[in-house]
Amino acid sequence: MSADATATRGLTGWLDPRRYGIRHQVGAVGLVLLAFAPYLVPTVWVRNLTIALFFAMFAMSWDVVSGYTGQISFGHAFFFAIGGYSSALLNLELGLPPVVTVPIAVVVTVVAGLLVGVPALRLRGPYFSLVTLVAPTILLNVFILFSGTFGGELGLDSPAPILSFDDLVVTLVANYYLAFALFVGILAVLLAVTRSDAGAVFTAIREDEDAVAASGLNPAKFKVFAFALSAAVGGLAGAVFVHTPVGNPNPSQLLALTVSIEVIIAAILGGMGTIVGAAVAGIFLRLFQLYLGTVEYVVPVLDTAVADVDLLLFSLVTLVLLFALPGGIVRWAVHGGGTALDNIRGRDAATDGGRDPPDRDVLDAVQERWREDVADLQARVGGGRR
Repeated sequence: MSADATATRGLTGWLDPRRYGIRHQVGAVGLVLLAFAPYLVPTVWVRNLTIALFFAMFAMSWDVVSGYTGQISFGHAFFFAIGGYSSALLNLELGLPPVVTVPIAVVVTVVAGLLVGVPALRLRGPYFSLVTLVAPTILLNVFILFSGTFGGELGLDSPAPILSFDDLVVTLVANYYLAFALFVGILAVLLAVTRSDAGAVFTAIREDEDAVAASGLNPAKFKVFAFALSAAVGGLAGAVFVHTPVGNPNPSQLLALTVSIEVIIAAILGGMGTIVGAAVAGIFLRLFQLYLGTVEYVVPVLDTAVADVDLLLFSLVTLVLLFALPGGIVRWAVHGGGTALDNIRGRDAATDGGRDPPDRDVLDAVQERWREDVADLQARVGGGRR
């Protein structure tokens, strides 16, 4: 058999969907639907989908460090703001084009992330989280203190767009595909990293950092790598975001505490430590929130339009989902789908669907580590010793 025929068969086999599992096929269908979305939905939803894609990127950047290593960051908006403001200022003040300002902004974000992360990652559990919570607060106060440069609470003027056309619809569609391409690229990179040996070490650090150190590996090195990768992704998404029609360099979109909280909720609701879960829930949550804001139906008891209480309803629905699906939407769908398929095929389905048991719940692992760290803190306050 010739080398060309072998190569062709290899390529054909690689493209054959039957060689992949159901969940991969469903994921591929989802990406195809997103690729054709501008031709399937009204123009206003093209804009909303663009917003949702950027929010999903923010959620994925959180998941790669907090979902995998268990280092819970409460202030990930710090990265989005550094990236967005850096790119906008370079464009507005120096006149540099976005193709130059965006890569510089990513580098600036990684450096800023390392300045905060390297000392913070020496801490564990609530200590680390408190540091990350304070960082964006300091940054916001710097923006307000030097409002002549950073625009204060109102933010900066819109910088030059990356893609702009005379026709508004064409501009929205072009920027949607810009966001979609960035989303797919970030998803592919993060999946490659987290499914590699480095990702296995990330997970091991989350489960038992002392055991990783005892095996001869340096947990600090891997945590810094995960933090830098997360900063780069968050900074890149923030930098591109401000150069599109759906984003502006202002605190409410990039630096507010609610931004950090919503990103955490999306990643947990989708399934911590999966990347795909953060992407799916990020898109779903943002679209759902935007949809509620358009519903004019008046709730009889409250005598209030749904659009007027959209944040309340959004929070309640999110709370119910977190209680109902503590492992995340993706894990629930994968294991539920596996059980259903086994039943359809007539196999003896075990309680776990006859498949490999799921990993220990990520939230349980993180909670266990937090309990240990809080107990350590209590022992220190009470005069105990580690």
